[in-house]
Amino acid sequence: MSKTFASVSQVNEAVIACERCPRLRQYCAGIAHDKRRAFRDDAYWGKPLPGFGDPNAQVLIVGLAPAAHGGNRTGRMFTGDRSGDFLYAALHRAGWANQPTSIDRADGLTLNDVYITAAGRCAPPDNKPTPAELANCRPYLIEELRLLKNVRAIVALGQIAFDSALAALPEVGVAIFKPRPAFGHNQAYRLQHYTLIASYHPSQRNTSTKLLTPPMFDAVFERARLAL
Repeated sequence: MSKTFASVSQVNEAVIACERCPRLRQYCAGIAHDKRRAFRDDAYWGKPLPGFGDPNAQVLIVGLAPAAHGGNRTGRMFTGDRSGDFLYAALHRAGWANQPTSIDRADGLTLNDVYITAAGRCAPPDNKPTPAELANCRPYLIEELRLLKNVRAIVALGQIAFDSALAALPEVGVAIFKPRPAFGHNQAYRLQHYTLIASYHPSQRNTSTKLLTPPMFDAVFERARLAL
């Protein structure tokens, strides 16, 4: 994808219509057709997920990819799953979300000074997009970085999101010098006018084992606030 866009709304329209990864499109459509029993009455989204949040944001959050029965069901980033419960509760504590929960696209959630995107826009089998699939999605992240002109802090949730951000930044003119930034929870790197901050992903596996706790997550967003 070499096209440039005039707004994040145009990027989002292109994301929703994207068919670049046949494996992922087939998987997401299959999940949307078969559904999980608990959500059998829901109309699954089943398409690539656009970004979500404040177009004037100073903080960009980059996740991994939608969950099969979370974002792939609801059509909004980190909505309808445990990872989203953990994330939006933290954003609410930080004053960047008007409510601590995210259930569906019509639940009234709004974000202030935060925009949420992902390294991959389709739910991948076993939560593992291939390198080629991530590369197919990266131009959308590059365009978001180009268009979200107020962003100063990038919070990468997990190693894949961190690596995707590092791969996208040179495409918007940010030099990545050696030694290359290394992933580590709450590690921050100044990259020209951006501060890139790494965090463990708020997956249920990480939060249930206390690898990531609410105070640890709060510290990441406090570091992002200080970076502004």
